[in-house]
Amino acid sequence: MSPPRRPPPDQGDLLGGLVQEGMARAAPLAARMRPERVEDVVGQAALLGPGGFLRRAIAEDRVPSMILHGPPGSGKTTLARVVAGSTRAAFEELSAVSAGLADVRAVMARARDRLAAGQRTVLFLDEIHRFNRAQQDALLPAVEEGLLTLIGATTENPYYEVNAALVSRMRVLQLEALAPEDVAGLVDRAVADPRGLGGAVRLEPDARAALVARAGGDARFALNLLEAAAAAAPGGVIDSDGVRSASGGRAVVYDRAGDAHYDTISAFIKSMRASDPDAAVYYLAVMLQGGEDPKYVARRILVCASEDVGNADPRALEVAVAAARVVEFVGMPEARIALAQAAVYVALAPKSNASYRAIDAALAHLEAEGARRPPPALRDASRPNARHLGHGRGYRYPHDDPGAVDAVLPGSLMPEGLEDLRLYHPSPRGPEAALARRLDELRRGAGAPGSDPGP
Repeated sequence: MSPPRRPPPDQGDLLGGLVQEGMARAAPLAARMRPERVEDVVGQAALLGPGGFLRRAIAEDRVPSMILHGPPGSGKTTLARVVAGSTRAAFEELSAVSAGLADVRAVMARARDRLAAGQRTVLFLDEIHRFNRAQQDALLPAVEEGLLTLIGATTENPYYEVNAALVSRMRVLQLEALAPEDVAGLVDRAVADPRGLGGAVRLEPDARAALVARAGGDARFALNLLEAAAAAAPGGVIDSDGVRSASGGRAVVYDRAGDAHYDTISAFIKSMRASDPDAAVYYLAVMLQGGEDPKYVARRILVCASEDVGNADPRALEVAVAAARVVEFVGMPEARIALAQAAVYVALAPKSNASYRAIDAALAHLEAEGARRPPPALRDASRPNARHLGHGRGYRYPHDDPGAVDAVLPGSLMPEGLEDLRLYHPSPRGPEAALARRLDELRRGAGAPGSDPGP
């Protein structure tokens, strides 16, 4: 009986190559267009431009462990792969969403074997903030001893979401969303490149502009949207309607739980504080279009009306409260109008943080010196025998005074020893200017030093 025929030595390799080739053809456009050299990476000029930290580190083959922090589609995975390819290191990739402690230990074991053979290992850990404390702690010795180069990627602030011990051993690099011109360049390249669409479609100028605008600096989304629009393009021509249809209605890049949430609400509040109604309404629209909870937005308008406007225009708080009630009882989409009305009113109102500064000054004083009892004349005299202790003695009902002023205590109603403590310094703006004059009259009439009208 003749021995069984064996396949040619290279048949397995040939089959594997065919599988990889098929997978490459079937990969999404964003994966096919992923750069392999640092020269082909767009954006992130602060890191990759001439003299940029990461460009120098790659050129000198001394890339440290790092955390790449940035929005989706800013190039975190691409940079990790470029680093590994440029430094001749073995590349391992894990996702914190699915990997466990055993996976980490297996990578460390392989890294130790490679290091013994003279090869380094780069471990790319996507969504590093999703690792629990024990999993993150397991990485500490490998990073500290140089067993591997760890590149973590996260859309969350690593100083809050990653263990401080691990962050302190890594370089945190901030990636920015891609500029519109960078996204446009990627789109043009993908249309023409044989790895991409190979010139099989034509992208009309208005469609190109719509695609770039809807991407919001997210390269991956831009290329996925291009691919979807190309698949549905009649006659191979992509117009703006095709882009809009392929996007599924998405017009805003916004993450209610991520940095976009905090950055946008911060810009919204600061725009109202700086009296810019156009910017305030713009950021309000970004949040509402991105799916932000309108009740959260209403609460922030309430805070701004009290903290930044205060008594310079007390009606701002009334308008903000009314808008919050509209959100509660009417809901979206109509509540957007009330929110815009409140945001514009608060933005244009005169500003004063005098009340805010007054309560914080009072709390700081209490923290430093503790609380003192009110003077006897102001203590409760309603309890049995309280008057025998002197409570209420000398108190005069303000409405019995011709000026409706309680001036029974010379200069101040503050506790003993704090008669000259001044916490509220009204601004000279809006209705609060009248309050400042009234306060000055009251203090002078009581024999106390005059008020400080503030800046």
